[in-house]
Amino acid sequence: MKLPSKPRVFVTGGGSGLGRALALHLAKRQARILIGDIDMDGAKASVAAVQNLGGEAVAIKCDVTKVADLTRAANKIETLWGGADLVINNAGVAAGGLVGDVSLADWHWIVDINMWGVIHGCHVFVPRMKAAGGGAILNVASSAGIVTLPEMASYNVTKAAVIALSETLYAELAAQRIGVSVLCPTFFKTNLMASFRSPEARQRKLAEKAFSMATMTAEQVAAAGIKGLERGQLIVVPQLDGKFIWAAKRLAHGLYYKQSARVFGSKLAGNVMNNVATT
Repeated sequence: MKLPSKPRVFVTGGGSGLGRALALHLAKRQARILIGDIDMDGAKASVAAVQNLGGEAVAIKCDVTKVADLTRAANKIETLWGGADLVINNAGVAAGGLVGDVSLADWHWIVDINMWGVIHGCHVFVPRMKAAGGGAILNVASSAGIVTLPEMASYNVTKAAVIALSETLYAELAAQRIGVSVLCPTFFKTNLMASFRSPEARQRKLAEKAFSMATMTAEQVAAAGIKGLERGQLIVVPQLDGKFIWAAKRLAHGLYYKQSARVFGSKLAGNVMNNVATT
């Protein structure tokens, strides 16, 4: 579906990273954007950046774990511009670690933000879009929800849930003229590591290395997400590595899982031997 001229947009986590990149991409189309974030300094900086590009923007404090904050945001955008043409459920955090090692507190933390945050956004805005006769939803997940690599269970679970929710909504809302897409990037240059949690320093180092080697920028991922949404794509995978792994899993899922287990087992054995050698 094609977004209207000067679209009315609400984006969560819009104070930095991909959320800001999405806002700036839409600002070039003179979008009117309500930028939600728990970091109001970041949200206000995004507002200024949007305005510099010719868009209109307002910041609102929004903790996506609180449905009341999403309701307040929905009321705010209706007061400002009469409603939302596009809702971007983007706010998210990252974590790594083995099942059993990651604390339950960290499980609740990541599930509350990454999964419940998107559920809250959809729960609040979908009925309003139905009443308005249409709209669009872009949920930000990750290729982690597709490829489900080891040592990332808590993150994988939340992103897989966002994909499943988006797939369900795509079918449920098509008759109501509400488009749904889910953005599933692999690693790209962003500030996600600022919130990263893990029981082991090794996992942080691995994640930092993967992010440092990324070639795609947040701006490119944002552009791919909006392009995919307007093309009517349900699952948008911007990078070639993500497309390749997704295809490999679909075409040879048994081999994919066996190879994943084999590679992880080899790495685990190597880590054990290294620990023995240094003690």
